Amino acid sequence: MSQQTRTALRELQDLDTRILETQKEIQSFDPLFEEIEEPALALESEVNTTRTRLQEMRVEERRLTVSAEEKTVRAEKLEERMNSVRNLREEAAVSSELDMIRRALQSDQQEAYTLLDQVRKLEERLAEAEAGLAEAQGQLAPRRQELLDQRAEVQRKLERLNEERDAFAGGIDARELELYNAIRRGGSRAAVAALTDDGACSNCYGVVPLQLQNEVRHGTRLIRCEACGVILGSPDPAASETSGEVESTEE
Repeated sequence: MSQQTRTALRELQDLDTRILETQKEIQSFDPLFEEIEEPALALESEVNTTRTRLQEMRVEERRLTVSAEEKTVRAEKLEERMNSVRNLREEAAVSSELDMIRRALQSDQQEAYTLLDQVRKLEERLAEAEAGLAEAQGQLAPRRQELLDQRAEVQRKLERLNEERDAFAGGIDARELELYNAIRRGGSRAAVAALTDDGACSNCYGVVPLQLQNEVRHGTRLIRCEACGVILGSPDPAASETSGEVESTEE
């Protein structure tokens, strides 16, 4: 395995890191959508609950109205019958039933009046909730579209990175690429790691034996870290320069 191949795998790893970061950026939009949609969803739930309750109350109102009408008809018939009773016993029976019907009718009417007042108040509440929902949805639309546009741009970026990754991976030896992919699938945070200047793996910071360090720096054989299993590469020149600059500054 040449230094050029190790360098190619590190560049591929950089691409995969950028792809992973971009995927996380796309996922970060989900809580933003939930946040802006929450007020409208709460109002929508209130509207639906109020509509359901209002429908139930109107059904109950209709039941009371029908019941009152039936009792009114029954009371009228009993009043007519009072005019044709033949004895006191029959009069007492009709009078008792008529009193009972009148009390039940009065109860139905009172309950209906109370229910009508509740229906009126609930209708007002529903109108306010519907107005609030319309306003919230109006405010939501532009912000939601803005987030959709932003997410779409990041998704296009991800597509470009994936295309770049596929093209780049096509130039790497198939067996070496499969090993790289297998290490990444294994859950390691890195598949390729450079040696540090003092000869340690930059992934797990385990010290690499001197003989293996020499093979990594000068040989062509594939060397993996004995501790964490990543593919080892030569020290990163940029990192070495940065380290040297820091030491010079400290002096």
